Amino acid sequence: MDTPTLRQLRTFIAAIDLGSVTEAARSLNLTQPAASQQLREMERILGARLLDRAEGRVVPTAAGLAILEPARRAQAAAIEVTTAALACRSGDFGRVRLGTGATACIHLLPPVLEAARRRMPGLEILVVIGNTPEMLRRVEEGSLDAGLVTMPRSLSRSLARIPLRRDGLVALVPRGSLGEGPLTPSQLAGLPLILYEAGGDTRGIVDAWFRKAGVAPKPIMELGSVEAIKVLVGGGLGASVLPGLALPEDVPGAERRPLRPATSRELVLVMRKEKVLDRGLRVMSEALQDAG
Repeated sequence: MDTPTLRQLRTFIAAIDLGSVTEAARSLNLTQPAASQQLREMERILGARLLDRAEGRVVPTAAGLAILEPARRAQAAAIEVTTAALACRSGDFGRVRLGTGATACIHLLPPVLEAARRRMPGLEILVVIGNTPEMLRRVEEGSLDAGLVTMPRSLSRSLARIPLRRDGLVALVPRGSLGEGPLTPSQLAGLPLILYEAGGDTRGIVDAWFRKAGVAPKPIMELGSVEAIKVLVGGGLGASVLPGLALPEDVPGAERRPLRPATSRELVLVMRKEKVLDRGLRVMSEALQDAG
């Protein structure tokens, strides 16, 4: 079904507001025949007479009155579209869809988001939480603009990465459970283990650390929440290996211990290689690199 054009709606509204097709044409820098043609075409498309004459003025018919307010809303929406595009073009406003893990969201992103908003007050940042494989998939398909993730073991050729920081992994054990000093895979495997759920890249690094020492850990629990793991370790239910980023402060009832040998994960910002870096995405990327 054909629909009226914005030009036709604009001419229709002007004719009613000014009471004259001739005056409407003049206000829109059109010739009177051109304005009349637009109105006739609009009536043909809608299948109804829209304008009538009364006492020398153009007035709306019943059908004209019925579409007048929707026509005004359509015109206002078109103006809003132009205004929004102009604001984005000028760099005043923007939106970034960022995917990341819960740990980075809690312990890394707050000051980064604050810094980005200071540089660009009109920037809207939407944060989605999930594991690295899911975030990479969504970046690749375009439903996310970027992913702040643990560097994966393999990266699609369509994606590019920006290194941000090394995040050392540490042991978290119930206070007083294993003497002092760094802990080895064998020592940790002797305790009940509460590890992050399998499938994530950080869990893969932890498993590789144990495997390299010839140890096959058998966790008593696997959870999708680092914060929940911290509480359980503090309650004396087991030990864990967690990102140092997740442990900025002491955990009641638990103590942090370095690992021997040391291991770490790399946090990276991942985007599609063909992604156009608008101002908002550049501001977010720079704030993350500054924080690293």
